[in-house]
Parts: sequence; structure tokens; C-alpha cells
Amino acid sequence: MRAHHVRSLVVVLLVVAVGTLALAPYPRNAPPASALDNGLALTPPMGWNPWNRFGCSINAQLIRETADALVASGMRDAGYQYVVIDDCWQVARDGNGNLYADPERFPGGIQPLAAYVHERGLKLGIYTDAGRLTCERRLGSLGYEQQDAAAFAAWGVDYVKVDWCHSQGLDAPRQYAIWRDAIARTGRPMVLSVCEWGVTAPWEWAPGVGHLWRTTGDIQPRWSSVTRIIDRNARHAAVAGPGRWNDPDMLQVGNAGMTYEEQRTHFSLWAMMAAPLIAGNDVRAMSPETMSILLNTEVIAVDQDPLGIQGTPVWDSGSRQQVWLKPLADGSRAVALFNRGSESAEIRVTWEMIGLLPGAAVVRDLWAHADAGVIEGGYAATVPAHGVVMLRIRSAAHPPPPPASGAVVFLSDLPWLMADNGFGPIERDTSNGEAQAGDGRQITLNGTGYGKGLGVHAPSEVRLDAGGACSMFAADVGIDDEAGTYGAVSFEVWGDGVLLFDSGPLTGDSPTLPVVVGIAGVRELRLVVTDGGDWTDYDHADWADARVMCP
Repeated sequence: MRAHHVRSLVVVLLVVAVGTLALAPYPRNAPPASALDNGLALTPPMGWNPWNRFGCSINAQLIRETADALVASGMRDAGYQYVVIDDCWQVARDGNGNLYADPERFPGGIQPLAAYVHERGLKLGIYTDAGRLTCERRLGSLGYEQQDAAAFAAWGVDYVKVDWCHSQGLDAPRQYAIWRDAIARTGRPMVLSVCEWGVTAPWEWAPGVGHLWRTTGDIQPRWSSVTRIIDRNARHAAVAGPGRWNDPDMLQVGNAGMTYEEQRTHFSLWAMMAAPLIAGNDVRAMSPETMSILLNTEVIAVDQDPLGIQGTPVWDSGSRQQVWLKPLADGSRAVALFNRGSESAEIRVTWEMIGLLPGAAVVRDLWAHADAGVIEGGYAATVPAHGVVMLRIRSAAHPPPPPASGAVVFLSDLPWLMADNGFGPIERDTSNGEAQAGDGRQITLNGTGYGKGLGVHAPSEVRLDAGGACSMFAADVGIDDEAGTYGAVSFEVWGDGVLLFDSGPLTGDSPTLPVVVGIAGVRELRLVVTDGGDWTDYDHADWADARVMCP
């Protein structure tokens, strides 16, 4: 057996355009992500922000006209609800330290605008900076966080974007926690958008502080910018979920710089990544092509799916083509056949890649708005250069019901919401083996063979719907005997985003470790295997006899 120098999520080596490595499912020793407990942003926020199109050239008339256009175009009804005023609205503080709007651009201040927006069934967002000055050198909120939050609440603001310019010497987790607490003390529900461009690894600390956090620098209306941001944002999928979202920046759909095909791909991948959909174009004067993208309710439904899983690549050609998967709450899968290359290419997804049981599946094309039929085994399409074919796929057979009372169910017999693996596919009832599906051997831990279980290779993740009806998860875990004495891994069990079990590092010499974990009330069960600290060579790991018990 050869050593595996692999960092791919699934099936084969994932090589992204800029040469970055795919992420492990969870950062080692990171705390479990937790949403703010205020019921906001349970799906990715949708709305409009003027910055990408208008920059600093904003005024009250633009905001009012945009609110009217969001209603008239159908965008409000499609889910775009936040009208966010970006930088350059503020000019000074009065003698009491109260921040106020430019009286020429915003006569009467922000409160009348909030009322205007609310009357149209929309919500108002506003911008400030955690530092001394904003990015356009207007007054920031450093030292005035509670005073500014109280003003925003009094004006009727519903969403606060906090930038990170002129913040030298400040600690981002501390400063944004100050904003979280200041907003909470106002008593007004306001979404908190953390905008520090990913420079302090906000995916490690922002869950529980903000509702969304930027993972990258600013987006530009160029294909290279879009693909760069996709690759960087994809690394942090594991922390996303209801109330906590990775933010790859606002949309450039409808702005000059990209072809229609590239803009459609941009929108599709943002939806696959459960990203906030904040339009950045002039919605008062949209072309039919722009409207067809921003108003595709089938693609929006993927972004807004309540399960809240951020999609990830599950296959890569080793050159320029990828298959992306996003499991959905109804048991179906959103799939994007993504062609990063400069020539058209055929891309195929198999049901095994996306965790469906063998057999027939119903396929719908979300851009053609048409069913492709009931298809066995997989689906292929010719995808244009820089293009995407976006699908919704569900098994034609009825999925097994949640485990019945008194049942013991092996996880290898259930459909999976999601299955990612470091080398080759996750195998049902055999060891990981090598790169090809079905090449595993009997699961064997320290000389004991098992007839049931999951054979994986770090980094690995399996997500299942436990139905909320089971009381216990159990398995024997360790490195399969096929790896000899090599390898080092750690096993983790998560229930609804909470870490329930962590084995710590296990090596090929470690004894088999029995795992018994209470999962009463848990709906989403996640089994994660991470590298134990020696890279991923020979990390053939087994969840032997993995099962749930439902008394």
C-alpha cells in the first residue's frame, strides 16, 4: 500500500485554480460554532448595498428609489429585504457625541429613510467602522459603540455592517464582541455584519459574535476575483449554519466586467456556498439578463435552504472542472457542475458522489427551469467555459423513514446528507482501501473483523439525519489494520453543531476505542475524522459497527 499525500475533500485530489488546498472538515481544537441566540439571519441575509456600483456617491434619493425598485422588480418578494446604506453617509458628531448624517445628502437624517423603507416591506441597514475612521475617512465608532448602536436602534435600523479600516492596534474579536453586546443592550433586533475581510480568521471566533463575517478581501467585477474568492471562502464551510454565515462579499451581478455566463456562475456558486445575497448593482435600471439571474427563485431557494449547509466541492478533474454539493432540508441535493476552464467541457456527477443510494433519481435543471427526467446512476452535461449547470437531485425512491422506536440502525444502511473524504469515497461496510470505489477490504481493528461500518480516510466528514428520535450513537473506532502501525487521526462526533465526543489523537498502534454518545433530540449527526498531527499518510480510519439506537 502506498502513502497518501492528499488534502482533497472527496473522491479525488482537489486542485483549485490558485493552487490552494481544500479544507479539512473542522479546524483542530476549534470551539464549536454557535449562532447568536436571537432568531436573526437563520438563512443567509439578502438585500442590496450601493458600494459595488455607486461607491461614496450615495444620498437619500438613491436609497428611496432603490427601495421602490426592489418592490417593483419583484426582488423584495424574492427575498431581498435589507437596503444597506454603506460608507459616506456620516459627517460629524454633535456636542454630545451623537453621530449624524450629511445634511445635504440625507436631509432629515436616517430615521425618515428607515420609515420609508419599512413602509415598503423592507428593512434598513447602515454602515460604520470599528476603528477611528471609516474606509473613506469618515468618523468611525471606536469608543462610541454603545452610543452609536443606541442611535441606530432609535432610527429604526435593522442591520449593521461594521468595517475594519483604521483599526491599527485593535483586537478584532474584542471589538466586534463590544458591538455584539452594544446591539443587544439596545433591545432592537439588528443583524451584525462583521467586515474585517478575513484578516483575523473570523471563522474561528465570529460565530456567536456576528451573524455573518467576511472571509476575503473586496470582490471586483472580474472572473479572476470571483474564482479567487470562491476558493478562499470554500475553506471554511464547516462553521456555517443558521444564524452564522461565511460572507464572500457582495454580488457583482449587473455590473460591467463579466459576461452573462460568468455572472450566472457567480450567483450560482454564492447560492451553493449559502452566502449572503447582497445585490450591488443599480436595480433601478436592470437588463433582462440581470433580472433573470437575480430573480431566479429556484437558485435563491438553494441559498435560503433552512438546513443551512454550505456547499463544497466533492469532485475535481485535477484541472478545471468541479462538482459541488449542497445537501438540502428535504433530502434532495443541490449540485453545481462548475467549469472553471476557458473551453466547454462535459462534467458528470454520479449518485455515489453526492451520497444518494444507488438507483434512479429525479433531476431538475435550475437555470433551464425544467426537469431533466428520472435518471439511473448519474447525470452528465456539457458546461460552457466559465459556466455552470445547476441541478436539484432527489432519489426517485422514498428514503428510509427515521429509525423506529426500539430499532438499532447501522449508519452504512442509511442515506447520508453529506459525505466528504480525504482519499477515495467513503466506503460502506468495508475499509477505505485505495482511490477507487469498492476497493476496500473487511473492516479490521487490532485483528478483529467487522461486517458493518464506515471506512474513511482523514480528513473526512459524514452528515446524517438522526430524526431527533434516537438516544445513543455507538461505534468502535481506530485506524484500520490495512495501514499497519502507521497513521494518526482523531475522531469527533457532533450533534446539531455541538461537539459531543473527541477521541484525541489515535495511531496505528492504539487499541480499539469504543464510543458511546448520547444523542437524544439530535437531528443532524456528524462524524468527523481529522489528521492526528502527522499529515494524512495512511490515515485509514474506521467507524466500525457505527449505529444509532432508538428506544
